[in-house]
Amino acid sequence: MHKSDIQLLNAYNDWATARVLQAAEQAGATAFTAPAGLSHGSLRGTLVHILAAEIIWRQRWQAQSSPSSLLTGGEFANLEDLRQRWTVEEQARRAYLDGLADVDLNRTLHYQNTRGIAYQNVLWQLIVHVVNHGTQFRAEAAVALTRLGHSPGDLDLLAFIR
Repeated sequence: MHKSDIQLLNAYNDWATARVLQAAEQAGATAFTAPAGLSHGSLRGTLVHILAAEIIWRQRWQAQSSPSSLLTGGEFANLEDLRQRWTVEEQARRAYLDGLADVDLNRTLHYQNTRGIAYQNVLWQLIVHVVNHGTQFRAEAAVALTRLGHSPGDLDLLAFIR
């Protein structure tokens, strides 16, 4: 895995998230917090879960901390609050990734999950995991948004590359 591959995957991640956030904005404030039959309850819950994972993993990559909890939906009254926090996180993640060299991607990271259980993985695998995790939960949000008549459209990696 090379730094350019990681940067491409993260650019895709940001692009796909932006499409889902735009569709969520079109769906309106009521749809943002309404029960949607998703694994995290609502669009807000699902989107906050994606963001929370991005934050916690970046902190682990940077060896800043191994937080014991994730963000909650209650921390974001509306979509704009969430979007603003996401912008800050995207900038922090990009800055971190820009500072990496190819050799850094193969180092082993030691960290703890939110329950304090210790793990270790190679950095590039953890970075790809975050993109994959986001794909899973963006897909859930996309289904809910499509049901509301606000599909985010094609979210595939190839759609981004093309």
